[in-house]
Formats: sequence, C-alpha cells, structure tokens
Amino acid sequence: MNYKILIFIPAIFFLNSCGQLATQLPCECDHKEIEHIESEKCETVVDKVKEIKPYSFLMKADWNEIKPDLESDYLILAWPAWLQSCSTLINRPQWKSVCESALKIEALTNDKLSSYFYENFDLFQAKNTDGSSDGLITGYYQPVLKGSWTRTKKYNVPLYSPPNDLITVDLSKVYPELKYKRLRGRVEGNKLIPYLTREEIYKQNFPLQGNELVWLENSVEAFFLEIQGSGVVVFDDGNRTQIGYANQNGHPYRSMGRELIRKGELKRHKVSMQSIKAWAKKNKKKLQKFLNANPSFVFFRELPQGLPGPIGALGVPITTERSVAIDRRYVPLGAPIFLSTTQPNSNEPLSQLMIAQDTGGAINGGVRADFYWGQGKKAGAKAGSMKQAGKIWVILPKGFSF
Repeated sequence: MNYKILIFIPAIFFLNSCGQLATQLPCECDHKEIEHIESEKCETVVDKVKEIKPYSFLMKADWNEIKPDLESDYLILAWPAWLQSCSTLINRPQWKSVCESALKIEALTNDKLSSYFYENFDLFQAKNTDGSSDGLITGYYQPVLKGSWTRTKKYNVPLYSPPNDLITVDLSKVYPELKYKRLRGRVEGNKLIPYLTREEIYKQNFPLQGNELVWLENSVEAFFLEIQGSGVVVFDDGNRTQIGYANQNGHPYRSMGRELIRKGELKRHKVSMQSIKAWAKKNKKKLQKFLNANPSFVFFRELPQGLPGPIGALGVPITTERSVAIDRRYVPLGAPIFLSTTQPNSNEPLSQLMIAQDTGGAINGGVRADFYWGQGKKAGAKAGSMKQAGKIWVILPKGFSF
C-alpha cells in the first residue's frame, strides 16, 4: 500500500485535510470572522498559505511590559495546566530543565511562581506577519449532550468512528518541509482519491453504516460537536462518557454561518452558534442542505474515563480558563503565554497566564488564540460570544533555539 501512496502523492494538490482535538491544527479553514464559535479542531493537510520559518514572528520583549498584570494574576490557577504541559515537554531538550525546576517547587505562592518564570524564561511578544501586535481572540468549550449507544426513535443522529478505508499520510515522512501536514483519502483501484464528503456520508445508502460510535438526538448539536472537537455524552441511565476527535475526512472546513448569510437566511451581524441553532429549529427541511455546505467531517473516539478535561493537541488534558489553542507555526505548542484581552462581548480586562495546549482549524496567525472556557451551557455561552481583540506574549526557556 505504501508504494501506491507515494506514487500518488501529487494528489495532495487536490486534497485538504483538517484534523484533531487534540491533534489539531493550522489548516486552510474559514476564518472565524463570521461564525467565530466554529473553531473546528483541525489539522492541515495541504496549506495554500506560504510556509514560514517556525516562531519567526516572536520578538524579544521586556518582562516589565507585563509584570504588573502577571503578578496580579492568580498564577496558582494556571500552575496545574503548566505541569500538564511539562508531563510531555520534559522529554524535549529545550524544555527539560525548566520542567524539572517546576516539579521541585513546593508550597506554591504567586511570588514563587512569578520568580520561577523571571529566572528561567525569556519573554517574547507575538506579532502578525505585517508586524502588528493586535489579533483576534475567540473561545471554545466542551458541550454536554444526551445520547445513546444504540439507535432509537429519539436518538437517530450518528457520530462515527474512523472508517477502515480512510487513509492518513504524514507528509513530513516524505517531505520534511511539510511538517504538521497530513493527507487523507481512500484508495480506489490504484489511485488515492478524496474521501467522502459530509453530503456523501449522509446519503441514503449510509456508506459508513457499522461505524457508528454513539447516537445523538439533534443534527445541529452533532455538527457543533465536530467544531468544538470533543464533548460529553450523557445517557438516559445517568452514565456519561467523553468523546474526542479521532480523525477527519480530509476536506476543507467551510462555515455554515457564511453560507446562511450568502443565501440571505441570516444577517451577518447576527450570526452566532445560538442564532444558527434557532434558525435550524425553524427550518428543519432546509437544514441538511446547509450542513452539507461544510464538506469537512470529523470522526470520534471514546476517551479514557476520569480525564479532568478534553485532550488537546499536546496530548494532555486541557484546563478550563487556562488553556488556549494557538497556531503552532507561530507559537510553540505547550508553551506558557500571557494573554491580554477582554471578557466575551465586554470591555472588562482579561489578562492572565495561559498555556498553549491546543490548536484549531480557524486558529491561523501569530496573534490568534482560542480560549477554552470549559464544559456545559455556561461555558458555551461565553465561547459563543467571544470575539475580542488581544495581544499575546510567549514565555520560552532562556536560550530557546528557534
């Protein structure tokens, strides 16, 4: 099979792929300019964006630029998230020393933690490719949905496990310059061709029958679950399970909100997760057509029991209000960052230490972050209304080599 894949690598010019929560990332997806809650976790397959040298838009900064805000933050609340990052980063030479030092700190206080960063790290301000320092900060969350392991009259919307015929190629194995790029498709004869689109998956012959992981009662909720990348399914007997991103069909993400605007169904300034759900309730006959406007389709897996949160792109559980998704071409995955923005739909300052533990399909650029608000309806309301301006500083170990 491998020789066939290599022969047909030119197909990468026809296939785009987005992929996962956690393992997600910079991808050729619609900007969250319209439907900002659509921070679909995805991984690029082929980027049409010009390749950049990793982290080349991080500019050395002085700690005094953020010192007052950093020291007034409750750093202890961010510390568990940083230790989660260290559980992976400690195995990487550039992070090993700072992570070992972090594990030795006892009797935590804000003064100890701020001193730890000053003594072991340098500060860099993130910039955009045009040199500007302001960017877009949005939010995401983990929905809680009712569901069933089996199909019933009430629960008849499937979430699928990855199908056996879905092929994923890590392009960096062939072309090192294509780091973080993956190609997805299926083999037909001796050719690698695009995988089924959302519309094709939902056709009457049910081509993925037998791959159902769990069943939900609402196709719009299932759609937004794909966008968020993970969720909690609650069963009628009270049991629950976490599910998370497992793979994706390789097609580019397209915004349903953008299509609703284009067709005159919703006004541009009124598009949000909440307004789309309200529209869907009133337009059930039109709904599938607009869902199909997004050919991208996410496959799920059941996550291990007892996790404190969904798994991010770094491979560790992310932390409510202390984890962000970033573009890892510009910001090292796992790094502490200092975020200066405002509360959702507000001018109230929101300036605090965060950990860059995730990535997202709509998260593109040097000053771009998706703030993880946690689980459930309250978190969803904040995530759905967050579209703020902000600045980002990245905190890297002294001597970090770009």
